Amino acid sequence: MGDGAASDEFDVIVIGGGPAGENAAQYAIAGSDRTAALVERELVGGECSYWACMPSKALLTPVHFLDRARHLRGITGTGIDLDAVLARRDDFTAHHADTGQVAWAQSVGVAVIRGAGALAGDRRVRVGDRELIARQAVVLATGSTALIPDVPGLRAALPWISRDVTNLRELPRRVLILGGGVVACEAATWLSAFGAAVTMVVRGDRLLGGMEPFAGERVASALAERGVEIRFGAGLDAVTRTSPAATGAGRIHGGPVTATVGGTVLEADELVVATGRAPATAGLGLATVGLDDRAVAVDDHLTAIGVAGSWLYAVGDVTGRNLLTHMGKYQARVCGDVIAARARGGPLDGPRYRATADHGAVPAVVFSAPEVATVGRTEQAARTAGFTVVAVELDISVAGSALLRDDYAGHAKLVVDRSTGRLLGATFVGPDVGELLQAATVAVVGEIPVEQLWHAVPAYPTVSEVWLRLLEKLRDR
Repeated sequence: MGDGAASDEFDVIVIGGGPAGENAAQYAIAGSDRTAALVERELVGGECSYWACMPSKALLTPVHFLDRARHLRGITGTGIDLDAVLARRDDFTAHHADTGQVAWAQSVGVAVIRGAGALAGDRRVRVGDRELIARQAVVLATGSTALIPDVPGLRAALPWISRDVTNLRELPRRVLILGGGVVACEAATWLSAFGAAVTMVVRGDRLLGGMEPFAGERVASALAERGVEIRFGAGLDAVTRTSPAATGAGRIHGGPVTATVGGTVLEADELVVATGRAPATAGLGLATVGLDDRAVAVDDHLTAIGVAGSWLYAVGDVTGRNLLTHMGKYQARVCGDVIAARARGGPLDGPRYRATADHGAVPAVVFSAPEVATVGRTEQAARTAGFTVVAVELDISVAGSALLRDDYAGHAKLVVDRSTGRLLGATFVGPDVGELLQAATVAVVGEIPVEQLWHAVPAYPTVSEVWLRLLEKLRDR
C-alpha cells in the first residue's frame, strides 16, 4: 500500500501512529483545509490495538465472566476453551492487519507514511531518504518500550515481554513473572486461569505499589487463591536458559528457564518481564532540536519545553507524564486543539487547551480479578502534596453488589480535602468496579463538594449505592 501522500510538505506531521498520534492528527486538522501526515514504522493503531489494551482485555473478559458464573447459583459452566479465547482475541487485534486503521486515517484527511520518522531540525522530519516539512507543527507520539533489567543472562534468555504475553500462542506450563505492577497482575490473572502454574517475583512488599495499599493486598489474596505464588521482597539475581530461540511473539522462546531469586533456584518454561516501560525516544533525532534522549518534557499545552517557536509537541508515553492509553489520547485531543487554535491565530485561554487532568485527576483500571479502579490522589499522595485530608473506607456491601454475585467482596475509599470538602481521590476494588470509576472521575475533575454528591442519587439496586454508604461515613467526620 502506498502512503497516499504526494507532497513532502504538510501543516502537521505526527511521528507515531498509535491512538495518541491518531487523535492528535485528527483534532489538529478537523473542520479545516489543513493537511496532516501520520508517520508509523509498524502498525497504525499502535501498541494498544495489537499488543496491549485490546488483546489483554480480550483475554481477561472470559476469565471474569466465568468467575462470575461460578459465583451465581443456578448457572453452570464447563470452563474456558483456550483456542476459542485466542481466536476472539485475534479478531479484536484484526489479526495484526492495520487496513481498517489506515482507511480511517485517510477518511479524516490524514495521510499515512510508512517508515521510522525522526526529527531532522526545525519543523523537519526524515523518513528513510525522504524529508518532510511541517508548516505548523510536529507531534511526537512514539509511545514507550518495555524495560529489561540489567540482570546477568536475562536478555540472552529472550524472555517474554508484554507483547508476548498478550499475544499468547503457546501456554507455558510453568511461568515466572518478574514485576508486581498492572501488566504483571493482569497477566498472572489470565495465565493462571488458563492453567499455567504462575510464580511472581516482586521486589517490593506489595502489588500495585502506587495505589492504596488495600488494592494490592486484595489482588494478591485473590491471586494466591488461584494458586499463584508471590515472592515479595525478592530480586532476580541471574538467569540461564536451555537453547533460547526467537520463535516469535507469544511462542515459548526455547528450553526451560532457570532463575536465581534471592539465592533460591526456580525453574520455569517461560519468564515474563513486566518491570515497567521507558519513553521510546531512541533514534528520534531529538539532538537535532537541542533535546536529549530522555522523556520529552512538555507544558500543559503539550508544547515541548526547550524548543523555540512552539512548533514541537509531544503526547502520550513519550512525555513520561502518564503511561496510559486513555491519558495519551486525552493529551492528544488537547494538543490537536492547541495546534488548530494557533494555526487560526486564536487564544489559548480556555480549559480545553490545557492538559490539567494530568495533575491529580488521572483514572486507571487494573483488570485483574478483582478489578481495581482508581482516580486522583491516594491518601498518602494527597498528604505528601500538602492537603489536609479526611479519608473514609468500607467494604462494598449493598443490594446491587449482592445481586451481582453471591459472594461479592469489594472495598472502597474516598479521600477528601478537609478545607474545601472536595473529592481528591477514590479507589474501588471488586468485581466490575471499573464501571464505578467515571462517576468518581467527574467528581474529582469537577471539584464537586461531597455535600453536593448527596443529590447525585444512585439507581437502585446497583453497586453505585456504595456512594451513599461512603457519604454516610463522611457525614460523621
